[in-house]
Amino acid sequence: MKPDPRARVAPPRGRLPHEGGGFPVGSGWCIMGGPSPVPPLATVMYTSFFGLGDKPFAITPDPRYLFMSERHAEALAHLLYGITEAGGFIQLTGEVGTGKTTIVRSLLERMPAHADVAVVLNPQLTPLEFVLTICEELGIFVRDADSSSIKDLVDILNKRLLETHAKGRRVVVIVDEAQNLSPETLEQVRLLTNLETASQKLLQIILIGQPELREVLARVELRQLAQRITGRYHLDPLSRAETRAYVNHRLKVAGATTEIFSPAALDEVYRLSGGVPRIVNVICDRALLGAFTQETHRVSASLVRQAAGEVYGRSFSAPWLKALAGACVALAIAVLAAGAWHWSRENGAAEPSAQPVAAANAAPLAQAQIPEPSGEAGLGTGLAASEPALADMGELLRAHAGALNTDAAFARLLALWGARFDPEGGRPCDQARRQGLQCVYQQGSWGQLRTLDRPAILTLVDDEGQAHQVVISRLDDDHARLELADAPQVSVASISRYWYGDYLVLWRPPVAATQALSAGMQGEGVRWLRRNLHALQGLGPDANPEEAASDIYDEDLLRMVEDFQRRHRLKVDGIAGMQTQIVLDTLTNPAGTPRLSLPTG
Repeated sequence: MKPDPRARVAPPRGRLPHEGGGFPVGSGWCIMGGPSPVPPLATVMYTSFFGLGDKPFAITPDPRYLFMSERHAEALAHLLYGITEAGGFIQLTGEVGTGKTTIVRSLLERMPAHADVAVVLNPQLTPLEFVLTICEELGIFVRDADSSSIKDLVDILNKRLLETHAKGRRVVVIVDEAQNLSPETLEQVRLLTNLETASQKLLQIILIGQPELREVLARVELRQLAQRITGRYHLDPLSRAETRAYVNHRLKVAGATTEIFSPAALDEVYRLSGGVPRIVNVICDRALLGAFTQETHRVSASLVRQAAGEVYGRSFSAPWLKALAGACVALAIAVLAAGAWHWSRENGAAEPSAQPVAAANAAPLAQAQIPEPSGEAGLGTGLAASEPALADMGELLRAHAGALNTDAAFARLLALWGARFDPEGGRPCDQARRQGLQCVYQQGSWGQLRTLDRPAILTLVDDEGQAHQVVISRLDDDHARLELADAPQVSVASISRYWYGDYLVLWRPPVAATQALSAGMQGEGVRWLRRNLHALQGLGPDANPEEAASDIYDEDLLRMVEDFQRRHRLKVDGIAGMQTQIVLDTLTNPAGTPRLSLPTG
């Protein structure tokens, strides 16, 4: 008999286990998913059957279900950094259903207060329509007489951008589904980035699209646009652990207090979806409906395979069946090979073989050609004792592959700051924030690392395409020291073979709210900036008390920032972004700050 659909299941007390690589279940993050063609009545019945308040895998963009994997958090950090620090273009790509729209929503929620945003959701526009859409999104009044001339529209837009820049604000244009932009519109997009002052681009453009966007921008006729892209990030699907955490998180937010999907079922969800959140949603929704119709409160791996069969329109077998079939084939081949060897041995027994005699004669010769190391002769090879041997980065990646993950890297980096890392304590950057530190993602060069002068996590990619996280704690002109067993020293050239410029540093912000500081802004951060620039110039607070106490980012402070940036080979734009603030903090507050240029103990 089917249970009363109005009754709620009374599961045992407790909470879902913490799964998924350090992301807390129920933390309030999600990735919006795709459609789930379940009849409304059946939906109500299965939610009641499982004791859920609503559908856990619905397509409605409910903020309660927001979940971000480490990849999504990193992509968001790249976009936020680009808005604050960069100019020109930022490119974010990812397969269909991997959560690009979620990144856009999260970006809009976290947009800096000094940024004005225009969002273009329908990129299938002519160049004229594209510029007109930007003007409309920014609330720029356009007369009918000007709306038919792209020159007039660009002039009106440029006037607004200059006014915005004078107020210390930035303008950001986000283009979704950018792979659908025509070459003519893309060229117009490139021309918009020519709107600039003597020191800064007036427009920041973020292109978000499917992997085809990379192919579009690789065209010869668009090479000028491609050269202006200052940041690229590709969004990968969820990992196995992240898929588990994602499914369990959505169930918990919907009201589940016990495990509904078995561990084997979660593995099948990952295998059959490839970690694509939208497909995960559809398969899990169908699996819940299937469990309801079979009156079972536990979703098994076979139910997940049945659900995936309905989604894809074909049947799926258990993964062990494929392994069993492969084993049977291998066994058959082995039997045939053994039979062939036995037959050849029986038929060739009467023929004398010269191989044993040849091998016996060759053995003394081989021994004579390989001299044995003896005494000091063996010690005379290699580097001199006074010069430490340099490790090869490729060999280190192979030898320490299991210890070069994100958690291990953050544990080492936080330890250099006297902080601690808990593998079960949530996202690493959240743990750092709770201990007064802030993560800063960057993409740059060895020169930038030396300027920041902070230990860093580098993302290295080996020859098989696997990413590894290593911590460098010391850096000079030619060598770097890694935070690994025995603290190996590696040449910068050896690391550069695997490093594509991605790194992360920590710093201890001087004020609670950290943001890029620019002309016209006011607050405690501006006061800190002025005070420390004065200190570097040898000007104490008594030299000009009124000016030293000012918290307004005026013209004098702007010139001081530009001079500081010029002296330290930073981008000279008069905006005290994270890089400028970190370098200033390192120079004026060295106590307790680990440095790349000095031993970190």
